[in-house]
Amino acid sequence: MPLDIAASPAETQRPSRLQLAGVPVDRMTMRQSLTWIAEQLHAPSQLTHPLLIMGPNAHIVSSAQRSPQFLAALNSADLCVPDGISILLAGSILGLPISERVTGGELMEQLCAFAARDNLSVFFLGGLSGAAEGAASALKRRYPGLRVTCCCPSFRFEEEPAELATVLDTIRAAAPDILCVALGVPRQEIWMHRHATSLPIRLAISVGAALDTQAGLRRRAPEWTHKLGIEWAYRLAREPRRLWRRYLIGNAHFLCLVFATSWRLRTAALRSPIPNSTATQPTQQK
Repeated sequence: MPLDIAASPAETQRPSRLQLAGVPVDRMTMRQSLTWIAEQLHAPSQLTHPLLIMGPNAHIVSSAQRSPQFLAALNSADLCVPDGISILLAGSILGLPISERVTGGELMEQLCAFAARDNLSVFFLGGLSGAAEGAASALKRRYPGLRVTCCCPSFRFEEEPAELATVLDTIRAAAPDILCVALGVPRQEIWMHRHATSLPIRLAISVGAALDTQAGLRRRAPEWTHKLGIEWAYRLAREPRRLWRRYLIGNAHFLCLVFATSWRLRTAALRSPIPNSTATQPTQQK
């Protein structure tokens, strides 16, 4: 269901970012994120470059430690929404609480609802074979008036100069307002960092497997697993051979990063000089 993104001035204020092992996370709710995005899109003259929106989770934070390109891409984002219950846990441990998850798939759907209402165009890039077209059909039925252009290039198309040029030309010809990039982590974030800002678009968002699930090619985790924050366990149970390393080893590495960050912050706080209260006291006259 589309959210009402009207908000009070206090709600539109952007909270301070959480820096987690070099990865930025904006501590914003879905409503705050949509309100901020709408404000940017409604003032196109103030946009100096296309907005980049990404969604860090435990897997992304852990993977970025091994890839300077990936880390640079994440830091280039204008908005990094908290996509993952593990990010909320990290915020609590570090004393910078995050009240709500903002998943890329849910944010993409809300943006499509917003685009249909405000006559903005959308471009779907990537996904499994047929996913972009299937997702477009499903979302058009849900949000009448939505204008979507699709492109599903071959896997690793970005490594083939001719095919990459064709994809870029297709996007330029469509000139969409919103570009949804579904190439998987970290390809989608790195691709956006390299190419999105040179395209005639207003916003690019990384959406992972959202096109696949919208098209019905991948099964979404049940709603109750989202509420409990254990959809990762559901996915692991369904695809253990593909995901065991990400969730078991990757999540353990993520927790180590969180506690290391917490330790550094505590150590820095203990080492910071404590103001000498007596130094500011005026000297009493005898």
